[in-house]
Parts: sequence; C-alpha cells; structure tokens
Amino acid sequence: MFEPIGFVKSKIQDKIDHNWGKVISEIIIKDDLADGLKGLEGFSHILVIYHLNEAKFIREKHLIRRPQGRDDMPKVGIFSQRAKDRPNPIGVTAVKLLSVNGNCIEVQGLDAIDGTPVIDIKPYYPMYDLKEDATVPNWVDELMRDYF
Repeated sequence: MFEPIGFVKSKIQDKIDHNWGKVISEIIIKDDLADGLKGLEGFSHILVIYHLNEAKFIREKHLIRRPQGRDDMPKVGIFSQRAKDRPNPIGVTAVKLLSVNGNCIEVQGLDAIDGTPVIDIKPYYPMYDLKEDATVPNWVDELMRDYF
C-alpha cells in the first residue's frame, strides 16, 4: 500500500465531470518531504498521481459504460476511459504548475476534489510525456470539449 505524500486543497468538494481546466488547487506536501520539491519550480507542468479515495468500482456498473453516463457516448470498457470509478482508484493528471512555496504547490487543472490523497508528483518531461503521433477516437474529443 502507498502512503500519501500530501493532500489536495481545493474549493471543489464534490465530484464533477467538467470545467476542471479553470480550477486552481493546492497540493500540500507532508513537511518531512517538502525538501523534495527543490527544483520543481523550474517546470511549467507536473504529473500528479493521486488516490481516488471516494471512487467506488462496481463491476456491473463501471466495467463497460458510457463515459460520464452520457447517452451520446459509446459504451466502452473502463480501460478506454479516464473515469474515476476504476478497479484500482488511481488518478493521473498533467497540470500547469503555478508556484511552489514551502510545502505548498499551486496548480491549475487538477481534477481532484478537496482532501484527495496525493501518491506522487513527477515533473512533466515532453520527451517522455508528449507523443506527437498520438490519436484518440472521435468520441474522446466530444467528451473532453468542456472538461478542461
């Protein structure tokens, strides 16, 4: 089992499925790990790995479903989605890094509610994380239109 390195502090208290791009959050890192943030301020973006601690995977409901429960979306498997109700409730999001101050990281676009445990933070390296030839099905573009 993983131990959280910190927690999300956000105005968002309830699970939502859109408009995360404008959300400003803080990640409060445990004091004894704060020195590990040294040098992070030089990056424009980071990857945040977090525990979707309020998610509940119900095989019959979530294994194959319409993304966000939308009727205009195809029925696809959970591993074709970034849905929160997963067999292993792990979230990963690339976010804009706004500032690092002591043990507090301010970010924009983190789709995690207040109190979410953070498992790890990694710097965004374009050579690892950006794939120029990546493609997605057409329904993903429609799904994500108002998400970020």
